[in-house]
Amino acid sequence: MKKLFYLFSFIIFITTQITAQDNSIFPKGELSTTDNHTGNIWLNELSKPDSIFNYSIAMATYDSKTKLDWHIHPAGQILLITEGSGYYQEKGKKVEIIRKGDVIKCMPGIPHWHGSTPSSSFAYVAVTPAQKGKTIWKERVTDNKYLTVETTKANGNTPEQEINDLSKQKWQWMSDKNTDSLSVLFDGKCEFVHMGGTWGKDREIDIIKGGFIWYKKAEVYSSSVKFFGNTAIVLSDIDLVAMVGGREAINPFMVTEVYFKENDHWKMGQLTFSHLSRPLKLDTNKQN
Repeated sequence: MKKLFYLFSFIIFITTQITAQDNSIFPKGELSTTDNHTGNIWLNELSKPDSIFNYSIAMATYDSKTKLDWHIHPAGQILLITEGSGYYQEKGKKVEIIRKGDVIKCMPGIPHWHGSTPSSSFAYVAVTPAQKGKTIWKERVTDNKYLTVETTKANGNTPEQEINDLSKQKWQWMSDKNTDSLSVLFDGKCEFVHMGGTWGKDREIDIIKGGFIWYKKAEVYSSSVKFFGNTAIVLSDIDLVAMVGGREAINPFMVTEVYFKENDHWKMGQLTFSHLSRPLKLDTNKQN
């Protein structure tokens, strides 16, 4: 377990360096000639599995308009997105838009596909356990399905919906303790206002990573979004289930989220929890 911990610490360090530079520190590798994708993909196998470390680490770089076929990883896979934006979909679920800084866990045995968007290149570092066998390739993702994703995004993803989706994704990242993605979302000057005090990004990340506050579940009852230039303010009425210092606490909050757009990406500038006097709406019996 210690070896695996050190491995992932190294990978996170490397991908942090990648996101801080315009060009990847790794070469793109060789152009793939396998018949399991459409478009151009370059592969660079960074580490092959061996008798001690039985997993592979590889970097994949996609041109825009490139997608893998449906496939299965018998032992799962983790993708650390280092460049651009793309699509990820598991069988029976909606397509997710994934971006630089996201960490995607492809569950064992679940059919899925992923690829770049029509307008963006895309790259990631993939960590794939090898003990249960190689990737199982399935049917091709049709162009009609792929183009429908882009059409849906263009026609249905209003600015309000984009911010609401980002807010929901943030709650999920906080529940999952996904500090890699949160570190990208939170601006360096982001402020966090809690009942117990106010602090900055680094402390909030340390608190989430260390588990002092675990945002287990945010039950959102209503949200509203207002725009002021390139700034968006989200007000959400929620019941929050959290573990604080090892004890469960459930509180009603009005949460204020302030986002601003920078280089065509939304960043969070403030997150404020204001305690409400209303009774809890959440059925606490189901939480125990």
